[in-house]
Amino acid sequence: MLQNVIKILRLGPTPYTKALKLQEHLVNKAKTKIANGEPGDNVLILLQHHPVYTTGIRTKEYTLEEENYLKSLGADFVRTNRGGLITFHGPGQLVAYPILDLNQFIPQANRRKAALGVRWYVNALEEVIIKACKEFGLKGSRSPHTGVWIGENKVCAMGVHNSQLVTSHGLALNCCVDLDWFTKIVPCGIVGKGVTSLTKELHRHVEIEEAEPFLLQHFAKEFSSRMIDSSVTELNLPAELCLDD
Repeated sequence: MLQNVIKILRLGPTPYTKALKLQEHLVNKAKTKIANGEPGDNVLILLQHHPVYTTGIRTKEYTLEEENYLKSLGADFVRTNRGGLITFHGPGQLVAYPILDLNQFIPQANRRKAALGVRWYVNALEEVIIKACKEFGLKGSRSPHTGVWIGENKVCAMGVHNSQLVTSHGLALNCCVDLDWFTKIVPCGIVGKGVTSLTKELHRHVEIEEAEPFLLQHFAKEFSSRMIDSSVTELNLPAELCLDD
């Protein structure tokens, strides 16, 4: 049985707005290929962000005053079209943006209903992180809220976007991120819940380089895919989309 190929694009610390433009570029390339009767290229972007607060499609819930306050802390503030409410991204957080042609992955039974296909996709992402946490001896779990939790605290936030079954946005696994950034907001709009990290749970420092192999291992298994390293050159991407400012 042939496996789908997912190309891994590792970037250094990347401004959030630049990552958005890169995702848009890859999504448009995939949709063009699909429109021409070809499968879209599948790319998994791995990176860290400079400190930034981002909101999802319910962005109007956040006032200009709140935006300016968060910016005064030294973080950027970006309103996006992903699912979910406000969250934080920053150094020490392993961010993964899968740009996938879901037509290649979703179970046949779900192909007729895009909404079901995307629900399957979110469940698959959660399963990747649950299994990655298990590699550290941690019990990750789902809740009525999207993402992966350890007890009452979220260790991995998720917010995805789907356009004609081509995905963007993704997940952010807290490895050694400074959790104080999250105390300035109600993360993901969920009152009464906390945020944690692999470092906090294990009582030792966990760099993203330690977590990344587990994420890739279980991503490949969950999506029945072969993961191959790629680069800006191999993907024929405009260099200005991938270089740090």
